[in-house]
Amino acid sequence: MPSMTSYEHGAPCWTDLATSEPAWAKTFYTKLFGWTYQDNDMGNGQFYSMAQLNGVDAGAIYGQAAEEIEQGISPRWSTYFNVDDVDAAAARVVPAGGTLMMEPFDVMGVGRMALVFDPTGAVVALWQFIQHIGARVVNEPGAMTWNELSTRDTDAAAKFYEEVLGWHSHAEDMGGTDYTIFHITHEHPAGGMVKLDESHAGVRPHWLVYFAVSDSDATTMQAAENGGKVIVPPTDIPPGRFAVLSDPQGAVFGVMTANEG
Repeated sequence: MPSMTSYEHGAPCWTDLATSEPAWAKTFYTKLFGWTYQDNDMGNGQFYSMAQLNGVDAGAIYGQAAEEIEQGISPRWSTYFNVDDVDAAAARVVPAGGTLMMEPFDVMGVGRMALVFDPTGAVVALWQFIQHIGARVVNEPGAMTWNELSTRDTDAAAKFYEEVLGWHSHAEDMGGTDYTIFHITHEHPAGGMVKLDESHAGVRPHWLVYFAVSDSDATTMQAAENGGKVIVPPTDIPPGRFAVLSDPQGAVFGVMTANEG
């Protein structure tokens, strides 16, 4: 299993799940991805549980604040992008049309982060590592493999991420659907983007995290058998076969089985 040791500026580097039922969520994802957990005490009975594959960090799960649960805020997977200087990146957010939800702050000596609304309403985290680079394993079954923005204003989103993270983008035909690829460089994609249309009424703009799996059909069936829901059934696209699922608490995520090569 290859281990990541660093990330480029603008690369997706981490994901975590904020959930109303962390114990149940941990059981669900253990069955789905084979994760084990290293629980870090955050105080007041809260834990930040590092989800691991063979002892290597792949993501994390933690409990939502009581205020979020009372307000009916849904459990969610978050996407973090590595930045060389989070304060400098955060300073570009408002001029680019975004909103700072949380100004840059230190995270227990392991990194520094900011939370951002892009101009279309999607939430993203900016991460500057000190001790924790992010996921130590990616693109392996059970690990993060792709990150995708769903939004109603793709032009505004593309311009924002270009100005804040230095990305550029181009469109590709993804099985009859126009699909935007964000790039750090021509050789290194940062993620993708799809346009929400009238068929997605009520869906808020968001970043979706995909996890690699060896068999999307089997994983989809297993998720449903363990209380999850199928939002998009297993579907073939040029890069492979994917599905979009939700866990029993309602957090949405994707799974992908990549084609050879």
